Amino acid sequence: MSQVAASVRRPNRRGLATRENMLEAALRALASGDPASVSANRIAKDIGATWGAVQYQFGDTDGFWAAVLHRTAERRADVFTTVDQAAPLRDRVAGIIDTLYDGLAEPDSRAIENLRAALPRDHAELERLYPRTAAELFSWGQSWLQICVDAFAGLDVDPDRVREVATLIPGAMRGLVSERQLGSYADLDVARRGLTKALVAYLQPTP
Repeated sequence: MSQVAASVRRPNRRGLATRENMLEAALRALASGDPASVSANRIAKDIGATWGAVQYQFGDTDGFWAAVLHRTAERRADVFTTVDQAAPLRDRVAGIIDTLYDGLAEPDSRAIENLRAALPRDHAELERLYPRTAAELFSWGQSWLQICVDAFAGLDVDPDRVREVATLIPGAMRGLVSERQLGSYADLDVARRGLTKALVAYLQPTP
């Protein structure tokens, strides 16, 4: 075994279990929507851990929130594999919209929305106070753009329009999910069909 390999300390089973418990406790707490749940110290206390234990596992609050974001990204990594890349444009757009409509109501998504609401809105301030968390959020944005690029691969679609649509869709879908949660009188199935048609018309290659 090399000296480098020998110097790497593998986390023991108990340490891994503690880390997993903390991440799952964080997601449960954040999914409640309670703004007070955005507290690494409070989450540690909820599972009978100390702040020192959080620091040992994640370094600090920034490391903790970055790990929470990374955990949800891992769990949703294969969500968009259901988009059929052999399907016509309309089916691909509808697949993305339907997947987001269902996924944004899941506990992990609610947890992330609550966390993001508590973080600084200004990018410079976020990067100054929570550099690892900011890097994870930036990575999410890049991954989402790549998902959209891959979803429309093989079609003669303007890449600039794909980028614009990729920026638009998450916010639009959060609006529809919010309407569903608030008990809107609007027919949200009609809204989704309308959004699908509008995006298809915008992305449709010009003959």
